[in-house]
Amino acid sequence: MPSSDEFHRIKRLPPYVFEEVNRLKARLRAQGRDVIDFGMGNPDLPTPPHIIEKLVEAAQKPRTNRYSASKGVPGLRRSIARYYERRFGVGLNPDTEVIATLGSKEGFANLAQAMTAPGDVVIAPDPAYPIHAYGFIIAGGVIRAVPAPSPEAYLDGMAGAIENAAPKPIAMVLNYPSNPTAQVVGLDFYREAVALAKKHDMWILSDLAYSEIYFGGEAPPSILAVDGAKDIAIEVNSLSKTYSMAGFRVGMAVGNARLVAALARVKSYLDYGAYTPIQVAASAALDGPQDCVAETRAVYKSRRDALVESFAKAGWEIPPPPASMFAWAPIPDAYRSIGSLAFAKRLMEEADIAVAPGAGFGAHGDGYVRIGLVENEQRIRQAARNVRRMLSGRNA
Repeated sequence: MPSSDEFHRIKRLPPYVFEEVNRLKARLRAQGRDVIDFGMGNPDLPTPPHIIEKLVEAAQKPRTNRYSASKGVPGLRRSIARYYERRFGVGLNPDTEVIATLGSKEGFANLAQAMTAPGDVVIAPDPAYPIHAYGFIIAGGVIRAVPAPSPEAYLDGMAGAIENAAPKPIAMVLNYPSNPTAQVVGLDFYREAVALAKKHDMWILSDLAYSEIYFGGEAPPSILAVDGAKDIAIEVNSLSKTYSMAGFRVGMAVGNARLVAALARVKSYLDYGAYTPIQVAASAALDGPQDCVAETRAVYKSRRDALVESFAKAGWEIPPPPASMFAWAPIPDAYRSIGSLAFAKRLMEEADIAVAPGAGFGAHGDGYVRIGLVENEQRIRQAARNVRRMLSGRNA
């Protein structure tokens, strides 16, 4: 029988913090508890009808049930290029600078596989969405985590980290609007990042999955709108949140032709692409009426406002996120000393509320929890009443 030791790549991964919370949630629900679940960014809004209609129409054609194209059918790649031109003013060659992915997470993970040699150093923010670090760790790379209390602090920290790193980093990760912190940046930030990367001969991997979920101010830009960014940058994006298509698993990677080609090469060995009717539906989403996107954005804004207002009245002050479908919430003072994992468990046990502990996003996230805007306003206000009772009991 083979050795019972863990496999090498599995040993490189830390315990999955969120699994502890998920196990507790399942146990409480099995006991009949009504747990209000803000833990995962899992959209609850319906996919717009015209997208579903196109999916059904395509699925009824026998030829679409065959293997699809690993890099995406040509029609979808052209739709992605049109979207980038319309939304960001970025021109893309759909044949060489665009690839359809199985959501942004798969695209990012396989990019890491495509570009990472054992021991390569990559700079990632802390806190960060887990795949931004662990995609490279699984691929054999080494993460240099740089604290990111703000975008400016992250950029400053990167400059120092690059100067002091040995070997020199091959890439930096950017994610704005950020998951989990909801931070946003403008083109000036991206210009500085591009200049820094070019100075040190580095790649940039940008995650723009929340580009359409923003609440006031200018719409989040693409790094590819910076002159010369395509020389060194690739960007992943997704239809999951924009069009409530998370389960469809369809996204994109666009930008630098060399990185796009490397990703396409890796994917050609691993998958045949998303189901063709899903890709056709994705084209309908990108090319069709966009009022559904504005409506989705308005729902998330209304939920954000309800969360911030009702939780403040309950005694938990939460800064209003400027974008994304998450609030990055400091742990209430009365519980700060126990850390985010213990607090998340207490919140579930005492208030029937599930959140994501900030420690799951990096060491610098441990003073926070992430709250997903994935419940309606009635449930949000119910959660606030539960929080009030919990905090009142703590302060009694």
